Amino acid sequence: MSLETQLMADMKQAMLAKDQKKLEALRAIKAQILLEKTKNGKSEITPEVEIAMLQRLVKQRKESATIYEQNGRKELAENELQEAAVIEAYLPKQLSDDELKDILNIIIAETGASSMKDMGKIMGMATKKAAGRADNSKISAMVKELLSK
Repeated sequence: MSLETQLMADMKQAMLAKDQKKLEALRAIKAQILLEKTKNGKSEITPEVEIAMLQRLVKQRKESATIYEQNGRKELAENELQEAAVIEAYLPKQLSDDELKDILNIIIAETGASSMKDMGKIMGMATKKAAGRADNSKISAMVKELLSK
């Protein structure tokens, strides 16, 4: 089932259940999908673009929540975190630290990387292999840790 089809079904359920918080998050996803479709004049978007879009939406919500927390607006921060949780449900299952470390060790062995100079090459391969399943900042931190040994 495509993301858009799943989204529409979930929106109907949220409306019937009168779950306004979930409905707000689902509408944000739908709006972003429509923007992505009209941006390039295409009628369909690829799953890779969908995943990147969902990750971007989650990141925006978490950053907003952090700013709200810093300014003493707990209720707005909670709202943002709830929306982020709803959006994250549409992302693929995230890799555990051990799984990510295994993938990175394989990439390091394949490329023969030995210093921080090789980080760009490793990051490029790692972001492709872990697309949508790990945050780039998490990948970056782990690559630095592995290369500094």
